[in-house]
Amino acid sequence: MKTTIKHTLGLALLGLTLNTGAAHAAGETLRVAADLSYPPFQFRDAQGTPSGYEIDVTNAICKEMQVTCNYVVTSFDAEIPSLLAKKVDFISPQGATEKRRKVIDFSDFVYHIPTKLVVQKGSPLLPTPESLKGKRVAVQQGSIQEMYANAYWLPKGVDVVAYADQDTIYQDLVAGRLDAALSPAVAVTYGFLNKPEGKDFTLTGPEVRDDKLFSIGSSYGVRQGDTKTKTLLNQGLAKIIADGTWDKIRSKYFGDLDIAVHQGAGVK
Repeated sequence: MKTTIKHTLGLALLGLTLNTGAAHAAGETLRVAADLSYPPFQFRDAQGTPSGYEIDVTNAICKEMQVTCNYVVTSFDAEIPSLLAKKVDFISPQGATEKRRKVIDFSDFVYHIPTKLVVQKGSPLLPTPESLKGKRVAVQQGSIQEMYANAYWLPKGVDVVAYADQDTIYQDLVAGRLDAALSPAVAVTYGFLNKPEGKDFTLTGPEVRDDKLFSIGSSYGVRQGDTKTKTLLNQGLAKIIADGTWDKIRSKYFGDLDIAVHQGAGVK
């Protein structure tokens, strides 16, 4: 039986009255770690303002919960260290993997994005170690894609190259310094393939899935034991799903694409 994100978080909404004592006070300011090199999820608009799907969802949650959220720009691989060092109060959504859950806690799921291999059009490469042996394959530092590639491809002769951000990966693909990249499919599609510089590239092969390394979906990261922030995020997320705001933001960036988390459909 599949349980959609709307149903799952709707249950959280029903339990709001049980957690109000742990909520942040109205008017508080919270610091949010954000990697703004990750369109369409997080980027700077023409005026330099943080924008994107995740930014809009976060802003909607903060508005609903009557708190101010200020973005602290950092690289993706520095987000968890920044959280643990208390430089930020929570981090933007990322895969809620078993490995990360040993270090930090997570909110309810916000969305799910499949992982795919991006290659030059006409390339015979597929997301298998046999196909990629001896090839240079990019991943973003600290990502679940890096964990997967290092665990399953690197020991079998694939040259796994870690980058600090997706933009540099795209640049090196175009320059011919890479044979492929393992990345979240939506980020690649909207941040690269749909742009002129990505016209000669495409996604190939099936979705890359792993029961242990990947997660069902992406969630906000909070420090273990920080029930106040976790409660605020879960309550706010449940509210914007219930009133249709979450779906409007999804439609704004992804059209009819289903990015809801369907539990029971397998883990990623």
